[in-house]
Amino acid sequence: MTINEIQDEIIAEFSDFDDWMDRYQLLIDMGSEQPPLEEKYKTEQNLIDGCQSRVWLQADFIDGMVHFSAESDALIVKGIVALLVRVLSGHTPQEILDADLYFIDQIGLREHLSPTRSNGLGAMLKQMKMYALAFKSIHNS
Repeated sequence: MTINEIQDEIIAEFSDFDDWMDRYQLLIDMGSEQPPLEEKYKTEQNLIDGCQSRVWLQADFIDGMVHFSAESDALIVKGIVALLVRVLSGHTPQEILDADLYFIDQIGLREHLSPTRSNGLGAMLKQMKMYALAFKSIHNS
């Protein structure tokens, strides 16, 4: 699936719920369904700066694709990072760098996050794109 197809799928899932309490529950459920991050990846260097809660992000480059795994100690944040992993993992560095993540605004996520969580979302996205950029430069040289 392309990044946009995955985003459209997420938009459809969230459109089933009008109430934001239900949408938060969906986010929490998505975070709960995500496999836990292996302990060996819960290191200082994998912690994302700019997040109020602790978020670890691991990126691996396998067969030309970037694969992300992540975890957070906060339920809603774990759901947010699960969404980002779902959308961006398994794509080439260039696809990740070119991605327009419109689903964030379309499901109303940004407007329903506190300013600190919104900053954390930006920090997670920035880190994922930095990994993509790093893998691209290493593997295109």
